[in-house]
Amino acid sequence: MTNDPALYQRFAKYNAWMTEKVYAAAGELSDEERKADRGAFFRSVHSTLNHILFADRAWMGRFTGRAYEIRGMGVDLFEDFADLKEAHLAMCADITIFSDQLTPEWLAGTQVWTSVTDKKQRQRPRWLLVSHMFNHQTHHRGQVSTLLSQAGKDIGVTDLPFMPDLIKA
Repeated sequence: MTNDPALYQRFAKYNAWMTEKVYAAAGELSDEERKADRGAFFRSVHSTLNHILFADRAWMGRFTGRAYEIRGMGVDLFEDFADLKEAHLAMCADITIFSDQLTPEWLAGTQVWTSVTDKKQRQRPRWLLVSHMFNHQTHHRGQVSTLLSQAGKDIGVTDLPFMPDLIKA
C-alpha cells in the first residue's frame, strides 16, 4: 500500500509525457490508418485512445465528483482525432492537478462507486484505485505503441526513469 502522493504526482507527469508522445506518433498516420481495425481489443489506434480517455474520465469523475462525459465501454467519445487529442491532453492536465492535491489521508480512505458496466456498487481503497487508473493507461498505451510500431511509427523511449525531467536531475 502506498499513501505517498509523490508517487502519483510522478505517474501524472509520466502520463502527460507519454500521452503527448503517443498522439504525436498517431498524428503521423492518416485518419483511415488510425481508425483501421488492427485486431486489438478496441480494434484501432483511434478507438484504443478513446478507451483510455473513457476510463480516465470515469475514474476522475469518481475521485473528484466532476461530471465528465462518458459513454458505454468501447464507444468512442470522439470521432475527430484533433478533438480527441485536445480532450485527452486536457484530461492529462486535470489528472496532474488532481495528483498535486492528493494527501496521504485521502489515499488511505475508501472509494465507493457504481460500476459503469454492471451498475453494481463497489468499494476499494483509494490508493489502489488511483494506482489502477495509472496502470490502466500504461497497459493500453502499450497496446497503442504496438499498433503504431506495426504501422511503422516509433514513439521512442517509454521508460519512466528516462523522462526528460529526470534525465536532467
